[in-house]
Amino acid sequence: MLNDCNGKTALVTGAAGGIGRSCAQKLAEAGASLIVTDIDEAGIEKTVSLITEAGGTARALAQDVTQEDVWADIIGDIKAHEGALNVLVNNAGIAIGASIIDMSLEDWHRQTAINLDGVFLGCKHAIPLMAESGSGSIINISSIAGLRGAAGLAGYCATKGGVRLFSKSVAAECAAADMPIRCNSVHPGIIDTDIWGREIAGIAANNPEMMAPGGNRIDINLVAAGVPGGKPGHPDDIANGVVYLASDASSYVNGSELVIDYALTAR
Repeated sequence: MLNDCNGKTALVTGAAGGIGRSCAQKLAEAGASLIVTDIDEAGIEKTVSLITEAGGTARALAQDVTQEDVWADIIGDIKAHEGALNVLVNNAGIAIGASIIDMSLEDWHRQTAINLDGVFLGCKHAIPLMAESGSGSIINISSIAGLRGAAGLAGYCATKGGVRLFSKSVAAECAAADMPIRCNSVHPGIIDTDIWGREIAGIAANNPEMMAPGGNRIDINLVAAGVPGGKPGHPDDIANGVVYLASDASSYVNGSELVIDYALTAR
């Protein structure tokens, strides 16, 4: 089958839960050998356990994606142990909700460092090993916030819009250099993950009517009200698209955007 990943080695960042964990699991199900990274070491160990218990192959490495020396060590470790790298999923990211006049420069820099610098560093350090490996697919997780603006999320939109155009530029550069490496961005819509509680604290604090009853997270059903049918997505919906982009079924897909939002941005 063209959409399998047998024989491929894949690195997924931010894989301690949510979309990152689902991407790692789906890639393993498709036959890839996984390296999963995150600052949450317990979380990535759990991801490895879920993959290996299902018959897959995976190992975990602690990583702060904002640190270039750590990226160099991670890629060097993969070269030493697996000998190749075919798939990179730059998934690690955060969302800080705040008015542009209230957002601190510290939060702006932190969000940019993780969401944009981390993607840049991943591509920079992975591409040489991918070229040595004979082929590569880079999949950068952006957002529908990288396609249109959103009040209270200006900083987040800036980073995710940056990921979109950065991905296109990497694709063009690799193609011009005749490197067998593709680069695409994925744009999730309203996906039911912990980001609605743990990350978007500013929005939650300023919009108490959006909070789930008795909880400390935004009510995903209220957020999804703007989706046709009021339907939120799930991490596996994004992971299925990532597997397609990682596989040879998408061999002519390069510099593209895969929007997975149940027609939220189609209107």
